[in-house]
Amino acid sequence: MSPRRRDRPIRSRLIGLLLVPLFSLVALWAVTAGVTIGESLSLRTYNTLWSTLRRPADSLIVDLQTERLATARYLGSHRTTERDAMVLQRQQTDKTREKVRTLALSSASRSATTPAMRTQVDEMLAGLSRIDEIRAEIDEGLSQRLYALETYNLVSDSIYRMHYSLALIDDIPIYQQSRVVISLGYAKELLTREQALEAAAGGSGLTDEERKLFTQLVGNRRFLIDQALPELDAGLRQLHVNLITTPLYQRLRLQEEQIIAAPKLSARTQRVWQSTSDDLAESFQKAQTEAAALLAERAAPIADSILRRAVLVGGFGLLAVIASILISLRVGGRLARELADLRQAALDLANKRLPGVLTKLKRGDDVDVATEAPALQTAGGTAEIQDVGRAFSTVQETAVEAAIGQARLQRGVSQVFLNLARRSQTLLHRQRTQLHGMQRHTTDPDMLEELFRLDHLTTRMRRHAEGLIILSGNAPGRAWRKPVPMYDVVRGAAAEVEDYARVNVLPMEDHGLDGAAVADVIHLIAELIENATIFSPPHTSVSVRGELVGMGFAVEIEDRGLGMTKERLAELNERLANPPEFDIADTDRMGLFVVARLAARRDIRVTLRPSPYGGTTAIVLIPSVLMVGPKDPDLARLAAGEVTPEDIILASLQRGPQENENTGEEDRK
Repeated sequence: MSPRRRDRPIRSRLIGLLLVPLFSLVALWAVTAGVTIGESLSLRTYNTLWSTLRRPADSLIVDLQTERLATARYLGSHRTTERDAMVLQRQQTDKTREKVRTLALSSASRSATTPAMRTQVDEMLAGLSRIDEIRAEIDEGLSQRLYALETYNLVSDSIYRMHYSLALIDDIPIYQQSRVVISLGYAKELLTREQALEAAAGGSGLTDEERKLFTQLVGNRRFLIDQALPELDAGLRQLHVNLITTPLYQRLRLQEEQIIAAPKLSARTQRVWQSTSDDLAESFQKAQTEAAALLAERAAPIADSILRRAVLVGGFGLLAVIASILISLRVGGRLARELADLRQAALDLANKRLPGVLTKLKRGDDVDVATEAPALQTAGGTAEIQDVGRAFSTVQETAVEAAIGQARLQRGVSQVFLNLARRSQTLLHRQRTQLHGMQRHTTDPDMLEELFRLDHLTTRMRRHAEGLIILSGNAPGRAWRKPVPMYDVVRGAAAEVEDYARVNVLPMEDHGLDGAAVADVIHLIAELIENATIFSPPHTSVSVRGELVGMGFAVEIEDRGLGMTKERLAELNERLANPPEFDIADTDRMGLFVVARLAARRDIRVTLRPSPYGGTTAIVLIPSVLMVGPKDPDLARLAAGEVTPEDIILASLQRGPQENENTGEEDRK
């Protein structure tokens, strides 16, 4: 059987139903406020990124460009003065590189960057370590000039990739402008690479490969400038337009064309080129610095404006969400209270009113339907709940009327059982009296055996009649004033069974049973013995043994039949321990129902369990209050050998019915 699902109250279900749209509203508000606030916070992080990464990296790029140019001049001339200038610039670059590394690894920088940004920052830091390698190769004379310059270019590229990663938010205008400014800064980087190539060539001129690279650098720089300028806003664009419209820039373009066309420049032309490119690179750097500062100044007020707008919009949205939640909870709580009142009324009906009515009916009391089943009263004004309450009231009235009718029918059936049993009991008593007289006057053994069989049948019929009396809720008429030995009680029970010859009653201790309980115990044990003989093969025997135990006297009835399943044993033990109301339709185990009624009346405990032989063992535990010690006169005479057990049980059985009518009165006296 599948486990029962855990029930939840209606209040939680109603609240869950109401919270679904509310959660959607909260999620929508959170997304809207999060996007707006996130945009503001992103703008505020711009200043952090500028101070910890962008500005230090720009300074490092300038130093790297200067070192690369100094290295190129040294590789082109190998003069001591150029070497001293290169070494001096290396020291300045190392200071700037260490500052960049410290700021890039700071907590402010790491917290302001995303994982993708941090990856590019780590790649930049790894690229900076390559500077030491190329320096060593240059000092040892192991590096060609083009390879050395390309290594410096790779380091610069890693820094610019980091710059681009810090400006990847496309939907914020200031980041878009920042990315364009970075592109213009890269145009300046390409110009310094041109300077380094020409300086490294020296008086020997550019090789074919170097001239090809120089041409690519010129084309890329011009393309970047032409592409970036239209994307800048008016203020930023003017800074760079002022630069590229100067005669200095035009002179640079002409000199670039001359370098590309001429196989070798004169010394004067080289000096003019270096002067022009140096001045223009310095102007580019100045424009870059001014543009970056302008962007940093713009970020803070824009962020504050967006944040104020986000707070206002988010605040009003939050108030609307809270109001919606409170209204929903109020409506849901009111509906839940109405349902809870209806539930409590239904529980009172099921657990108090109807059981109380049934209890009165079992006692035989008269029940007024209007008094015992008033209409259910429910609070609230929900039409459907009121309809359910009226339906419950109708069901209640119908159930009470049906219970009254059932109780009347049950009392009628019980009365029929009792009348039939009393009449049969009277006739059987007269029949047994005549049979006993005939047995005393008959000397023919065959006739005596036939009379004994008739007496046995009469005894069984009397037990069945007593069963009807027990089913009707009354007590049978047989009673004994004096205690009877348990051995004789068990033998008397075995004598009331059809297959008594299969019953083996083992000897028992000399303890007697209270006379008032003898009839009930005989009937109880007889029913159990009969069940044992019916549900076991005809060739097997039924063993009955008894002994005195700590809580009374235990009688074991063991058969060697097919037995029962654990579930069936558990069900029957439950019925024996807690006898239900007798159901006319359930007649398969009527004997066990009689046993349960008798056991409950005398506080006797009956238990069924599997037998080691495959059948079933019934254990009857008679409480100590019903047992009498061997000091009883009849038991003392039995222990002294003055009478036999057959004499005592026969005398008890003969005088029991005769003294039935006045036994109760005498016992009371």
